[in-house]
Parts: sequence; structure tokens; C-alpha cells
Amino acid sequence: MDLLKISKINKSYDKNQVLKNVSFNLKKGEVISIIGPSGSGKSTLLRCISGLEHMDIGLIEFNGATIAEAKKKFNNIETINAYKKIGMVFQNFNLFPHKTVLENIIQAPMIVNKIDKKAATDIATKLLIKVDLLDKINSYPCTLSGGQKQRIAIARCLAMNPELILFDEPTSALDPRLVSEVLKVIRDLAMEKISLLVVTHEMQFAREISDKIIFMENGEILENSTPELLFSNPKHARIKQFLNLS
Repeated sequence: MDLLKISKINKSYDKNQVLKNVSFNLKKGEVISIIGPSGSGKSTLLRCISGLEHMDIGLIEFNGATIAEAKKKFNNIETINAYKKIGMVFQNFNLFPHKTVLENIIQAPMIVNKIDKKAATDIATKLLIKVDLLDKINSYPCTLSGGQKQRIAIARCLAMNPELILFDEPTSALDPRLVSEVLKVIRDLAMEKISLLVVTHEMQFAREISDKIIFMENGEILENSTPELLFSNPKHARIKQFLNLS
């Protein structure tokens, strides 16, 4: 069953069209990576899916229900609950600097999901064990490395029990030495069959974890294929050039 269905999304900023008729589906438990050069619209696409940006044209469906449509507002409880099930992990972590690691993780479950502090703390503790950072539970973000901050951001996202997680270049702001620790956490999520949509420049990583790979350039999808086909015999010469296959 399709968890997410994207239909003909278009988005412009002034006269700059950054998304052009973007359409694809993501099934439950599927991992799709989106690759392509910088400025191709990948991050804007994720922001439209998460509700952070409004489309000019297009339709987004989640679990069979329309959650976003150009020039329409959806404020019903079904749409609000659907967005609660879509988590997003950003390039630059977006942790609250004045809150501890624990406070960063428990805030949304307590405020949005209305669970008590003890239950939220129990969830946070389990997630910190999962990302191997329980020893940082009372630390502040300023004392953490970039890789640790990103793992905390992933734990914070998981605390909301999302059905779909959007990753917007989760390693791009990291020192190369710290990339592997974050990729390991995402790889583990993929093995657990959590639905993931990952914008990344880590080509080998995308090849390893993905069920499908989407290549975007100039706001368009040039190819939506399996990793095997896209990395060995892509249809477009531009993709071959990008992957150094030509």
C-alpha cells in the first residue's frame, strides 16, 4: 500500500521554478533516496511534504487521505493527525540550545501527544540507548559534537513515533569523521522497515539502504529506479555524468 503519494507538485519562488511536475509514490516500509546536484529542488520537495512550504500546484496524499493540495487549506483533525506521523530531520539539527538532551526529546511528545513526563522520559531513555547516547541525557547541545547532535535530532523525531521520516541531507553539516555514526543510525532504521525518504549526497549509502532512488535536477525527476539500475545503467546521460559513469 502507498503510504505517500506525490502528484504533480510545482513550486516557484518569484520567477524561479524550483519544482516542476514532481510525482512519485512511497510504500509502507520502503526507503527512497533522492539524489542530484545542489539546487535541484530536493530540500524544497521535503519541505512541501512536511507542510513547511505550500505548493503552487499539486497534491499530497498520506495513508490514502489528502493532506495538502495547492490553494486549499486543511485544518481538520485527520490532517493534523497525519502530519504528526511525518517526522523530519534537518541538516542543522534544530535542537533547542537552552534545553538539555532529555528536554529536547520529551517536549513534543508531552505538548503534541499529551503524554505525561514520566512516559515521555521512558521513551527518551530507550531512544538514547538506541542511538548510543544515554550518557548525554542531561547535556546541553553546545557540549555535543555534530554527529551527536544529529543522533539526538533523530531520537527526538522517533519520540513522536512517526510512520514516515524525512531526512534532509542529514550528514552535510558534519565533519567527515562523524558521518558514519549518523549513517549507522539511519541504516538501522531502514533495517527495521521504517518508511524513509532521504535526501543525501552519500552515494554508496543511498545505494545500500534504498529500495528506490530518485534523481532530480532543475526541479524535475529525471529517473526513479532501483539502485541496481540507476547506478549501473541509468537512462539519462546527465545521471551517468553525475555518477562518473561516462
